Amino acid sequence: MSQEKGLAGGSLGTFESAVMGVAGSAPAFSVAVTTAVIVASVGVLSVGSVFYCGLIMFGILFAFINLNKMKPHAGATYAWVGAVFGPGWGFFAGWGLLVASVIFMVSATIPAATSTLKILSALDFVNESTLENTAWVTAFAALWLTLVTIVVSKGIKHASYAQLLLTIIEASIVLALIVGAFIEYGAKPAHAPSFAWISPLSFTLETFATGALTAIFFYWGWDVTMNLGEETKGGTPLPSSKGAFWSMVNLMLFYVIIVIVVLIVLTDEEIAQANTNVLYAIADKLFPQPWGYLAVLSTILSTIGTIETQILQFSRTLFAMSRDRVLHARYSKIHPEWQTPWVATLAIWLLGVILLFASSYLPSVKDILDKSVSAIGFQICFYMSLAGFACAWHYRTLLRGNFSTALTHIWWPLFSALFMVFIALLSAVSFDLLTNLIGMGGLLLGFIPMLLNRRAVHKLQS
Repeated sequence: MSQEKGLAGGSLGTFESAVMGVAGSAPAFSVAVTTAVIVASVGVLSVGSVFYCGLIMFGILFAFINLNKMKPHAGATYAWVGAVFGPGWGFFAGWGLLVASVIFMVSATIPAATSTLKILSALDFVNESTLENTAWVTAFAALWLTLVTIVVSKGIKHASYAQLLLTIIEASIVLALIVGAFIEYGAKPAHAPSFAWISPLSFTLETFATGALTAIFFYWGWDVTMNLGEETKGGTPLPSSKGAFWSMVNLMLFYVIIVIVVLIVLTDEEIAQANTNVLYAIADKLFPQPWGYLAVLSTILSTIGTIETQILQFSRTLFAMSRDRVLHARYSKIHPEWQTPWVATLAIWLLGVILLFASSYLPSVKDILDKSVSAIGFQICFYMSLAGFACAWHYRTLLRGNFSTALTHIWWPLFSALFMVFIALLSAVSFDLLTNLIGMGGLLLGFIPMLLNRRAVHKLQS
């Protein structure tokens, strides 16, 4: 088997793709990390924010599904935006995802580390003070990153089996929390449910934008299904597109329900105090100890799952860009036995570890999370909006067709892309200097490898 052998085609079906999409958004992790932030920003309107942001994200979903009809491609957004708008825009669409994925290795592995330390402190293996010790937290985060990288490197089938197991356990725990919450607090909610929670009339433009700025992070990650298009069965776009669609439907339903659960079980003060342990705070009120720690376990499993999918997404995008020679050819090497882009996978592990230990110099774990999540939100808006614009432009001739076709191919993706640009600009104004340097600076760094690689290719051709 040679180094030039391609990815493991035919490995994933629709069901596996849907599981990957759900795991990519990491439901338990997303709720744990962002619920306190969104509730602090817009209160009970968090429910409406998550719901309407889901509808906006559906526009991006339709963009990905329609662009995927061109050809399933490991580079996904990079390849499609490049085909529609040219290689320069395609490069930066791919680069935006690469940078977001690397930074995400910090914001994802940190909660996995703190949750692990929380369980270890409950077992008296470590002191509870270690939960806010950045050195301990980053060391455990690096350990989780290393373990997940090994699993991903061993092959897409191993990764999908691990993902399925993690998702089943995580879903079972969260389902128990949801059922328990409605049984125990349905009649005595901390916040009385109201239609006003989702009514468009409850929002001002400012509250809608503020809520969406955080809610967008809930949904990010489902698009990993598209990066695995070359590894789906039949080599057709159908499994990855159907997987993405059903993962989005499930995610939207889940997030609306779980935010309602948070509001009916916890008071505003309890949500603020829980910070990144919202699910544990719910479980602690519902179940006797030590059963509450199952919620911590669900956060760990969800976080591991999303680390895995982000490594997959990064490595496939880097592999595709390297295969097309827009980045150095070394990253396109395929392992002769595992059929995985092992050099690209090793690259995100190394960059993730470097960023983790660099972030340990920030004064607190909360600072690390806040700045990384905010920077990622900007980069998500950047590359996903490019996909929305590319879809609308590529299918512009369908404007004269029937309304439903024009809606899903042009108008919905276009509106979602415009909204993401609006959110990105709004967030850039509100960020501090360091967050803007991470968010925008990370994107601008792309000019360096792009120009260096063009010069290298030009030398080879001359």
